[in-house]
Amino acid sequence: MIQTIIPLRDLSNKTSQVVEQCERSGEPIFVTRNGYGALVVMSMEAYQTRMAQLDLYQHLLAAEKELADDKLVPAEKVFDSINEMLENAKVQD
Repeated sequence: MIQTIIPLRDLSNKTSQVVEQCERSGEPIFVTRNGYGALVVMSMEAYQTRMAQLDLYQHLLAAEKELADDKLVPAEKVFDSINEMLENAKVQD
């Protein structure tokens, strides 16, 4: 992954070009102010993908913690619970 770094003035002068580059590459663009990192610009698609990945990683970490803490529920018990909920929903209809 090649990182693109641009000064803030380029962002304000070339907004549409920056948007096109973000969409085309799918990678973020790092914006600096006075030589220091100030912003990260990315396409909405790239943002949503990264947020979905973060959500998945958080769920995996929680599952690993449950595994380490020995708090797992056997699959059979989970499926029994789901079946019971479905049967209760049918009775209420």
